[in-house]
Amino acid sequence: MSERFDPAQADTRWQAAWDEAQCFKADDTSSKPRSYVLEMFPYPSGRIHIGHVRNYTMGDVLARYKRMTGHEVLHPMGWDAFGMPAENAAMEKGVHPGGWTRENIANMKAQLKRLGFALDWSREIATCEPEYYGHEQALFLDLYEHGLVYRKESAVNWDPVDQTVLANEQVIDGRGWRSGALVEKRKLNQWFLKITDFADELLEGLSSLDKWPEKVRTMQENWIGKSQGLQFRFDLSDGGKVEVYSTRPDTIFGASFVAVAADHPIAQGVAAGNPEVQDFIALCKQGGTTAAELETAEKLGFDTGITARHPFTGAALPVFIANFVLMDYGTGAVMAVPGHDQRDFEFATKYALPIPRVVAASLEEADTPFDGEAESGDGVIVNSDFLDGMSVAEAKADVISRAESGGWGEGKTVWRLRDWGVSRQRYWGTPIPFIHCEVCGVVPVPKKHLPVTLPEDVDFSTPGNPLVRHPTWKHVDCPQCGKPARRETDTLDTFVDSSWYFLRFASQPGDRPFDPAKIAQWLPVEQYIGGIEHAILHLLYARFWTRALARIGKVEVKEPFASLFTQGMVTHETYERRNPENGQPIYFAPGDVERTAEGATLKADGAPVEIGRVIKMSKSKKNVVDPDEIVATYGADAIRWFMLSDSPPERDLPWSEAGIEGCARFVQRLWRLFGQYDASAEGEDKAVDRKAHQTVAAVAQDIESLGFNKAVARIYELTAVIEKAKPSASRSEAIRKVLLLVAPMMPHLAEEAFATFGQGLVAEAGWPEVDPALLVEDEVTVAIQVKGKLRDTITVAKGTAKEELEALALASEKVQRALDGAEVRKVIVVPDRLVNLVA
Repeated sequence: MSERFDPAQADTRWQAAWDEAQCFKADDTSSKPRSYVLEMFPYPSGRIHIGHVRNYTMGDVLARYKRMTGHEVLHPMGWDAFGMPAENAAMEKGVHPGGWTRENIANMKAQLKRLGFALDWSREIATCEPEYYGHEQALFLDLYEHGLVYRKESAVNWDPVDQTVLANEQVIDGRGWRSGALVEKRKLNQWFLKITDFADELLEGLSSLDKWPEKVRTMQENWIGKSQGLQFRFDLSDGGKVEVYSTRPDTIFGASFVAVAADHPIAQGVAAGNPEVQDFIALCKQGGTTAAELETAEKLGFDTGITARHPFTGAALPVFIANFVLMDYGTGAVMAVPGHDQRDFEFATKYALPIPRVVAASLEEADTPFDGEAESGDGVIVNSDFLDGMSVAEAKADVISRAESGGWGEGKTVWRLRDWGVSRQRYWGTPIPFIHCEVCGVVPVPKKHLPVTLPEDVDFSTPGNPLVRHPTWKHVDCPQCGKPARRETDTLDTFVDSSWYFLRFASQPGDRPFDPAKIAQWLPVEQYIGGIEHAILHLLYARFWTRALARIGKVEVKEPFASLFTQGMVTHETYERRNPENGQPIYFAPGDVERTAEGATLKADGAPVEIGRVIKMSKSKKNVVDPDEIVATYGADAIRWFMLSDSPPERDLPWSEAGIEGCARFVQRLWRLFGQYDASAEGEDKAVDRKAHQTVAAVAQDIESLGFNKAVARIYELTAVIEKAKPSASRSEAIRKVLLLVAPMMPHLAEEAFATFGQGLVAEAGWPEVDPALLVEDEVTVAIQVKGKLRDTITVAKGTAKEELEALALASEKVQRALDGAEVRKVIVVPDRLVNLVA
C-alpha cells in the first residue's frame, strides 16, 4: 500500500468500477428480502448544495448497509423538474425552460456521482419528460373517471404581473412571492382533486405511521383539522339570516359581533351602489390568505349597519365585513368571541367592541380582566347564564342540544382540509389532458392520444402563460364530435408530479404508469428521508395519491412510506460588514474570509469582518460551501464522514473547516491502519476480539436506527483500541472488520484497501459476522483500594469468588507497596466491582 490514500485517484477509479459491475442496479427477480431506501428527489436548480449532501449520504449509508446484510436494495434518483424557477430563467436569461432544466440535471448528476452514492441510475426519471408526465396524465384521467377530479369556479390568488395563480404559501404580506405585486382575488375555473373524500382515511392512517416523527404526524393532523362544533343561523335585522360555524359553541355568550368575508353575499349586497364598501372589499382582496398571515395582519372591518340577534340573549350584535374572514373556510361568516380568540380580540380592541369573559380557571375568577390578549384555553364556563360552572365539553354538548331542539342549528363535524386545486396558469408543467368543446363541453383526451406534450416553440417575452398565446398548440378537434375545440391551457401543480414518483421508480413499463405486481414487491418505501419543510403538503399529497390509486384498484398499498426521517440542516456562520450609506449588511463568502484566533478578516483587504450567527446555508447570506470544492480538496469520503459525525442526524450540523480537516485526517489514519492488515498473523487477543464484535453489533443497530453519529463514535473507539493492540490474528481480523464497518460511509477508501486484501469489491461484500458469545461481558475490572484510595485494578472472570478476589488483591505489588508492611485488619469485597483493604 502507498504511504497516503489519494482520493483524487481512488474516487473516480472505484466509481467507474461500480458502474461497470452494475453494483447498485436493483433486480426485480431477486429472491432476497427487499429494501426500498429513498431520499426526496431534488429540484434541478443547477447545483447540489451541502444540505443535499447530508440528506443523500444518510440514505446512501443505509442502502449500502442493507446490501451488505443480504437485501435486494432499490435506491433510485430522479428530478422534480417542472416549476416556476425554470420559467423565471426563461424570462430573465432568454433560454428555454427545458434546456435550462436538462443542463442543470446533467450538472447535478455529475456532482452526485462524484460523491460516490450507490444509486440505481437505470431508473432515473425527470418529471419534465413526456415518458413520465404522459403516465401522470393517464392516472389523472383514471381519477377523473372515478369521480375524484372535478372542475369548478373558485376564488384564487392572482398575480397581475406574473399573470398566474399563486398558492396561499406564495402570497407574502399580500404580494406575490416573486413579482412583489399586490395579489388580487379572482374567480377562475379550476381543476380540483377530491382529497376531502379521504380526510377520515388520511387522519386515521396517521395512527399506523409509528415510524414517522411525532411532530410530522401532529402537523398533518392539524392540517386535516377535524373538529366537532355547531353550525347555526343568526336572524338578521334586515329580515335575512346568516349561517356560521363554531368549534366553540360553549363560548356563545361571549359573542360580541359577527364578521363576514369580503365576498360573502351579505357583503356583496351591502356593496351594491355603495362605493365606500366597494373600496373596502377591494382592500380586503389584497390581503394574505394563509392562516399565519390572517393572524398577523392588521385587522380591518366595515360596519354593515346590519345586526344579528343572539339566539339566547336576544342582544343585537353588529355585523362587520372583516379582512380576516375567508369565504373558502367554513361558511364565510364567524361568530366572534374576542375574549377567547386572538383575531377576534385584536378586531374588537381596534373597533372598541365588548370583550366579555366566558371561560375562566374557576367561578371565582369570572371577573378577571384580560391581560392584553385572548385566552383560548380550557376552564369552566362563567358569565353564561345556564352554562355557568360547566366544563367546556359539557357546555358544548348543552348548546348543541338546545340549538337542535330549537331548530336553529345542528352539531356538525367539519374539516380544515380543502380539496386540492391543481390548476396552474403556466407553461412548464404537466398539461392537463382535457379539451374544451362548445358542443360537447369539457372532454377528456383519449388515452391513445397521450402524452399531451408541451410545444417547444414558446415565447416568454410577455408575462403570463405562453400556452394561451400559442398560435397552434391549443387548437384541436373535439375527440367526440370532431368540431374545432381548444386544449386546456392550465398545467398541473408540481406537487402532483412528486405525489407518485416513488411508484414509477419501483416499476417502469412503457405502456402504463407501473406494474401493480412490482409495486406490491417494493412498496411501501422502507425508509424515506427528507426535510421537515415537506411535512405537510408533499407528504399529505403523496399519501392521498396512493390511497386514491388504491381505491380505484391500481395498487394495493395505502401508505407509501413506512418510515420517515427528517434530517437537520447544515449551518454556517456568516461574515458581514455594514454598508456605510444605508447600514444594510454586505455578506462575504467563507472562501473570501481569513479566520484567525482574534476573529476574521477579508482576504482582499485584510480589514476585519463581523462574524455573524450560525444559520442555515443561504445564497443570499453567502454562507454556502461548494461540495465540489470540498471533494476536490479533501475527497468524497471526508465530506461523507463529516456529514455523519458529531451532530445527531435530526439536528442541525454546523459546518467548520476544522471539522472537515479532522475528517480528512481520519481517512488517512484509517488508511495507515488498513496497511497493517496481515492475513498470516497468529495469536489471539480476547479483548480486541470482544471489542470488535461488540462494535459490529452496535454499529449495525445504529445504522438501522439512523444514529450515524453514534456509529461514528464507536468506530473511533474501536480504531483506538486496535492501534494500541499488539500484532495478532485477532488484531488483523479487527482491522478487516473496521474496513467493512466504514464501507457504507467511506466506500472509496474501503474499496482501495479491500483491493490490497485481494477480496473483490467491498460494494459486494457482506456485513461482518458477530459471535454472540463475544457480546456478553464475561470479564470485569475490579478496583483495589487501600484505606479507601485506589491503588490498582485487576481484570478477572465475572463472578469470581470473594476469597479469590481478596487473594489477588493481596498479591498485587502496588498494593503491597501501599501497605508498606502494615497488617490488614479488614477486607471489604464488592463482587465484580471493588476490594478495599483496611490496614
